[in-house]
Amino acid sequence: MHITTMTIATTPEQVDQAAQEAHAAFLAIAEEPPSARAARLNAIADALRANADELVALAVADTNLAEARLQGELKRSAFQLDLFADEVRTGIAFDATVDHADPDWGMGPRPDIRRVNVPLGVVGVFGASNFPFAFSVMGGDSASALAAGCAVLHKCHSGHQKLALRTGEIVAEALAEAGAPPGLFALVDGRSAAEALVDHPLVKAVGFTGSTAGGRALFNRANARPVPIPFYGELGSINPVFVLPQAWDARAEEILTGYAESFTAGMGQFCTKPGLLFVPASASEEQLRSTLETALKKVPLTKLLTPGLRESFGKARGEVAAFDGVQSLVPGSDDEVPAPTVLLVDARTVASDPEVLHREMFGPATVVVRYHDVADLPALAAQMEGQLTATVQADDGDSSPELLATLTGIAGRVLWNGWPTGVTVSYAQHHGGPYPATTAPGTTSVGTAAIRRFVRPVAYQNVPDPVLPPALQEANPWGIARRVDGNLEPVGGPR
Repeated sequence: MHITTMTIATTPEQVDQAAQEAHAAFLAIAEEPPSARAARLNAIADALRANADELVALAVADTNLAEARLQGELKRSAFQLDLFADEVRTGIAFDATVDHADPDWGMGPRPDIRRVNVPLGVVGVFGASNFPFAFSVMGGDSASALAAGCAVLHKCHSGHQKLALRTGEIVAEALAEAGAPPGLFALVDGRSAAEALVDHPLVKAVGFTGSTAGGRALFNRANARPVPIPFYGELGSINPVFVLPQAWDARAEEILTGYAESFTAGMGQFCTKPGLLFVPASASEEQLRSTLETALKKVPLTKLLTPGLRESFGKARGEVAAFDGVQSLVPGSDDEVPAPTVLLVDARTVASDPEVLHREMFGPATVVVRYHDVADLPALAAQMEGQLTATVQADDGDSSPELLATLTGIAGRVLWNGWPTGVTVSYAQHHGGPYPATTAPGTTSVGTAAIRRFVRPVAYQNVPDPVLPPALQEANPWGIARRVDGNLEPVGGPR
């Protein structure tokens, strides 16, 4: 495994060596059964749990994040690995499908066709600053790529470098003890390494979570290669919340308090942080100010994750505050530990100049938009760019089917009477959305479906049974779930 020192970045030549080793490791595991792949994922999960105290302490020192938050995040990462292991064992991730030859098929005689998902190869993964466990060294992208049967080259994030290096060592040790070939997982570091990683011909896909500017530059680079590769980038999202009139009348204080807690969670450094709150015009400035000020006094405040994030937040906050028609509701501060900021604007102003709907403030700041008619909300929502989430706060008497349809068109996850900052790892979860939320809206970076990003389907037609991949052989030697002639064949094979 290649792990950089604290002071020397990985050179392009070292990236090439790591890619060659990763490709060799990928080929070495190509014929293994699902049980071996799953066992490696379980081994990594066990190693993370066994070293939790050390890793959390490093994360606290590196990130300014609270210990309890980091403990929960590490627990999530280990749980995710185990969940992916179960998905691999059942074979669902393979999507094995068998169509036997059928001379009476409706469009004419059908040949024997069998399809299965195969791993892409070496995957490059970029760590995110705001989730040092869940979206970093062994976060969702690395875990799902390993679950797909790929090798992983992880580019460390400078915001938690000590933690990244130690996590990488623990992962490498766990993989070695589980019998993985050398090079299946490795770390690289530095800007030149990042560029070399995206450019390398043996790297077949990239996972990225970060800024719109940085992500777009890498996305363009991936597409400019002689052979372009999939780039699964999560770039930015404002995550609007729409409060319908009856919900507002019934529980305005509850909604505002919940909103205050949500947009300041993690100091507003969650990709699902709600950045816009649409409320009826009946909401007075005094009601909004007093309720939000009271709620915001209770939220814990810390430094932002990195000096770079701190600088970007201050710039974005200032730019949004300077837009025509935007006024300060809760002024907050631009201190080293910034107090939360709430800005206010009228929906009529936004309708004529929607730029405020496109500006993400990654930190503890948000905008409240007062609308005059619920019928105006779909048009306002339609002016927004792609989002990870969109939320509706509604009561039984509220109705806006057009709004819900509009939000379905712009967001990857639509919530009803909840807050978007909770993202569970599960089978149905979708963490993605139209650009610029992500560069691949048909995929998710959270949940078991994330594995699909790093595989591709291959169909075999009239191939003799002995030379077919085990997942497609007639006897189903792996005992995985399959679809045979249109019918689901359960785990364990035919019954």
